[in-house]
This record gives sequence, C-alpha cells and structure tokens, in this order.
Amino acid sequence: MTKFDQRYGSEIFFYGTEPNTFLAAFVDRLPAGGTVLSLGEGEGRNAVYLAERGFRVHALDESAVGLAKAHRLATTRGVSMTTECVDLAHYAFAPARWDAIISIWCHLPSQLRTRVHADVVRSLRPGGVYLLEAYTPAQIGRGTGGPSDPDFMPTAGMLAAELTGLNPLHVLETEREVSEGSGHRGHSAVVQWIGLRAEGAL
Repeated sequence: MTKFDQRYGSEIFFYGTEPNTFLAAFVDRLPAGGTVLSLGEGEGRNAVYLAERGFRVHALDESAVGLAKAHRLATTRGVSMTTECVDLAHYAFAPARWDAIISIWCHLPSQLRTRVHADVVRSLRPGGVYLLEAYTPAQIGRGTGGPSDPDFMPTAGMLAAELTGLNPLHVLETEREVSEGSGHRGHSAVVQWIGLRAEGAL
C-alpha cells in the first residue's frame, strides 16, 4: 500500500470534493469539449469538475484507492471519466494525443518532472494547453500543504526551462489562501502556469 493509498483510505475526501480554484478560474482557457489528461488526479475532484463541463477526461494516479473514490464521486455527480493507475515514471505519453493536460499539486522529483514535462509538450496537440499549479520551495515550513522536500517544488523559472515548446499564457508566483479539504489549508506559496502549444508545432 502506497502512502497515497493510506491518505485516501478514509471515506472523507482528503482534499475535498470541490475543484482547485485556479483550475476553475481558468477553465475557459482549455479547448472546449476537448480531451484532457489529468496528472496525479487523486480522489477525482478536478476530473469530475471537468467532466461536468463537457470535457473527456483521462485521470492518472498511482493510488488505486484514490481512483476508486474518483469513480464514486463521478457516479454521484452523474458523469464519467476513464482512469489509469500508474506511476508517472512509467507512463507512456502518446504524441499529439491531448487537447489539454492539467497538473494540480502533482509534485515530482525534479529529474522526473523535467522528463514528464518534455513528454507533456510532445503529447499536446497543436493548440493544446497545459495548466499547472504547484507549491514552490517557499512553501517549506508553512505547514499548510505540499511536500517536505524542495526538490519536488518548482519555480516559474524552472517551469520555463522545462516547458520550452509551449507559449506561456499565464505565469505567476504568488502567495494565496488555499482551502481544499484537510490536506491543503492556509496561506501558501504557489506557482501557476498555463502554456499553449502553437498550431503547426509537431
């Protein structure tokens, strides 16, 4: 059993059932009705939110327990999605497959994150959008969520280097209040990033 299986083992949703507020605020940047790949989806709140808005969502997570809860939440909300239990270190990103990819609090060690981000760029269709929110190293010690190792936490500069091939539409390092279940709660240091794959870029 992984640490995330343990985290998601309760009937209570650790990060709540409402979508990430950054995703909700910028959902109109995603190609309407498109195919969306969600990285590190967990218990399903963001995938369900997108499915409710007509997107076709494929959610990835390493926790089978979390994805089972995601399906229960989707059923409760009257929507469907597909899921895949996989470690991102072993996921095969198909080229030019997705209209959008989202990464909400999907913190990876920097070496793996760099590789995944190269795959993200290749896996977006021309006109596709990548949307990410993550904690930055300035979050360390706050006790309001996120990893304890700064190697898992990107800055805007790191993301710019890792996501060459996408045109940035929104880049912001900021501090904001995050209230998502019991897992993310309080004043937080975050980076928000939205990028577009140019038409004709294959």
